[in-house]
Amino acid sequence: MELRDVRTHRPLAVSSLPFIVPDWPAPANVRAASTLRGGGVSVGPYSSLNLAAHVGDSAAAVSENRRLLRQALRLPTEPFWLDQVHGSTVVEAGASAPASAMRADASIARAPGRVCAVMTADCLPVLLCSRDGDRVAAAHAGWRGLAGGILDSTVASLGLPGEELLAWLGPAIGPAAFEVGDEVRVAFLARDSGHAEGFRTNARGRWMADLYMLARRELAYLGVRAVYGGEGSGWCCFSDESRFFSYRRDGQTGRMATLIWREE
Repeated sequence: MELRDVRTHRPLAVSSLPFIVPDWPAPANVRAASTLRGGGVSVGPYSSLNLAAHVGDSAAAVSENRRLLRQALRLPTEPFWLDQVHGSTVVEAGASAPASAMRADASIARAPGRVCAVMTADCLPVLLCSRDGDRVAAAHAGWRGLAGGILDSTVASLGLPGEELLAWLGPAIGPAAFEVGDEVRVAFLARDSGHAEGFRTNARGRWMADLYMLARRELAYLGVRAVYGGEGSGWCCFSDESRFFSYRRDGQTGRMATLIWREE
């Protein structure tokens, strides 16, 4: 995985904050990035670029990490941080970040300079943009969110047919590491029996779930077939401790951020 500057797409210097630039044919005015766990100031289980204020890390460290993020990505404003609850609520990113995080699992932006962001540590971050670069969105899609319709709500909030949208799937727990019980599979099959292809049994008699495949199926149902990233990128937060936080692996840990915004 090569790390590149989000604006110039040139390789990053070693001293720069590392992050992933989505490889998708988004319009030139759409900017996006997904952070890795390195390059920050947090210590212990949050080492080192923890961007979440709700996980027990030092408030001063989180504040400095967010400052480093704004500087590295040259963000136009503070990201619109959310109080994520694994639900299906979508809000519109305002001109400035609210004093306290809004309770939602996705945000959209129609105006330039408004930074949509979601935080993850195994759950799947999904970015969306219109083909004309006029609208963008970021969604937090763990299994509960996917089964609960977070992508349905996000696409509906953008107000465009699925064929007019592009999607990018960021780093999440991979299908070789995501073991779940019957209740997870039942929740997805209740939505679509075809979701069965996103599960396989393991030696313990439980299920291995493929978030990437399940998200692609959800997006396809919504008419979004221009989908990039995901399983072909070889990412697995659980198995790659050097680059990613993983709640399932570590319990007490930090969070990465996946962000999208549009310029004039």
